[in-house]
Amino acid sequence: MQADYPASFERDTAGTEAEWLLRLSGACGACAVCVEGVGATVAIGTGRLFLSWSELPPRRIALMCMPRMTVGFRFEGVTDEVRQAFMRYFDLYMQRGGG
Repeated sequence: MQADYPASFERDTAGTEAEWLLRLSGACGACAVCVEGVGATVAIGTGRLFLSWSELPPRRIALMCMPRMTVGFRFEGVTDEVRQAFMRYFDLYMQRGGG
């Protein structure tokens, strides 16, 4: 999780597109999500979040191979306070780990 989320940024994420799509609506909470191709629009109040993604070459560490993607985030018409709260929830929901 980041300390601050700008109105537009990109991320390198682990996982496949299928895994991303399975978690996406849950990560957006009660906000409406419309997926079209390799992008999505999330309605956040009177504003929008535009998401775009593409697969990257897998990350290889020794014999381990991890799929990954790049994801672009672009908020329009969303206040800083709402954007920060949305992204904190989004990141916590998308967080994966073992233990």
